Amino acid sequence: MRSQLLTEPQARFLRDEKDALAEIRLALADLEVPAASLKTLQKAILQLDELFLLVVVGEFNAGKSALVNALLGEKVLPEGATPTTSRVTLVKWGEQAGEEVVDEGFAIVSHPLQLLKQLNIVDTPGTNAVIRRHERLTEEFVPRSDLVIFATSADRPMTESERQFLERILAWGKKVVFVLNKADILEGDAALQDVSDFVLKHATHVLGDAPELFPVSARLAQRAWGADGPEERRQFRDASRLDELEQYIAATLDDATRLALKFTNPLGVADNLAAQAEATVREEAEAAREDSQTVALLESIITGYERELESELPPRLAEVETILHRLEQRGLDFFDSMLRLTRIKDLARGDKVRAQFEKQVLADVPQQIEAQVQRLIDWLVQKDLREWQQAMTHLQRRRARNIELTVGESLGPRDTRRRELIDGVGRTVQSIVETYDRNREASQLAASVEAAVAQTALLEAGAVGLGALVTLVVASSAVDITGMLAAGTLAVLGFFVIPFKRKQAKDNYREKMRALRAKLLGALTTQFNQESESAVARLKDGVAPYTRFVHAERERMTRTEASLTEIRQRLSALRGRAQAVTSSSTPSR
Repeated sequence: MRSQLLTEPQARFLRDEKDALAEIRLALADLEVPAASLKTLQKAILQLDELFLLVVVGEFNAGKSALVNALLGEKVLPEGATPTTSRVTLVKWGEQAGEEVVDEGFAIVSHPLQLLKQLNIVDTPGTNAVIRRHERLTEEFVPRSDLVIFATSADRPMTESERQFLERILAWGKKVVFVLNKADILEGDAALQDVSDFVLKHATHVLGDAPELFPVSARLAQRAWGADGPEERRQFRDASRLDELEQYIAATLDDATRLALKFTNPLGVADNLAAQAEATVREEAEAAREDSQTVALLESIITGYERELESELPPRLAEVETILHRLEQRGLDFFDSMLRLTRIKDLARGDKVRAQFEKQVLADVPQQIEAQVQRLIDWLVQKDLREWQQAMTHLQRRRARNIELTVGESLGPRDTRRRELIDGVGRTVQSIVETYDRNREASQLAASVEAAVAQTALLEAGAVGLGALVTLVVASSAVDITGMLAAGTLAVLGFFVIPFKRKQAKDNYREKMRALRAKLLGALTTQFNQESESAVARLKDGVAPYTRFVHAERERMTRTEASLTEIRQRLSALRGRAQAVTSSSTPSR
């Protein structure tokens, strides 16, 4: 039948629309749109191959079943003063009349009417009952509908439950026409106009635009069935005003209009799901923004920590070098003052000179260096603790904010993962801070530094080496001096031997100090750099699970926004094509 109804451009568009909507559905699935919503879109896509659907909604006493019977021209559905429709009922064509109760909320009524070969009709319970429990109507049939007939009763027009239900289906973007049933109970045109104005006012407030409104009397239309003769039948029929509604429905569902509705209905469903996904992204954006701010603070802490260590460690190590420079200078001064002709008697006693060297030059240099290294250790430990405390503060704030934003809400998988990471990383950081023993950390770091220095036997060996240097110089000087004195050559001793020995001693001393300084500072620099890198790495590893999650979320949201933009563009293009191919008339049957 479709080949007779569609032109070739229309048939080609229908194929393209199905393919595009299938791809959009997959894209929405990748964006984690709920499975129930995706199922709704799938049904809307399948609707392109199905009959057109008319959904009748309204309060239980609005006479919906009577209206459906009047439109069908036969009493297909039961009617009564009390609610007769307790479930959503689909009325469709069948070779024999019958009812199939699918479950307590849904039934299918079949009837051999020619009209039902062209469209299906859904009769519904009262809107108050629908709002409470009939999700099948709002999640399945309303999204698939080609036209929604909103029936309200002249004796109770636009009830609160009807208004709420109208707001509920508004998001699906369906064409809604209002029927004011039981118009015959109103006395006079003025009363009818007042009630009609009341309905239009409230409907316009919800919909934004004034809908079509048809006052009818389904009861009078049905009385026309049993009228005595054509004239009486026409009187009842005219009084029912049903002709205007039927003409409107026929015009709405003629070939061109019906085809436009059929093409655009699935697009409206996809638009709605895209809007839901966009709303979800907007909600997630706030959490992602706060996550990003927290991660930025954590990363700034780590970056600042690295920068401070890089900038502050060299000056602190330079203070050790200063101690060694002072040691060197004192040694040079010592050689200048000791290796003189006037100190000949002292030079003859090497042990005494060495003792004076250790007292005047070496003095408490090892203790000074040890104290300076200990200050450096305390600085590094204190800085490490401070960075962990800062990280803990930011994580605790984010955790409190996350709880505040999600209190009373059911958490999705992503929110649950966020909370788990914030809690887990927060507990790790807090545990480190609470169990951080500065004395223990300092002792462990001191042991590492001491081991590194001891491996090269630096300071002690250096001190011994300096003492040995002094002993050697004194011993050789004493030999030379003894020989010179015996020969009576004091002038040669004063002018040549002692200055030469002094210069030789100072050169050797400088060389030994250079080696000592290079080895000691090299060992300390290497060890403290390793400890600094280890401290930074430990902090990075501590917060890494959370930061990885946040960076991944940021990338996911960027991809999601790009995907939604593409979906919107494709839907807009499909709407444009649908309008173009349905503006031309369809072939006659």
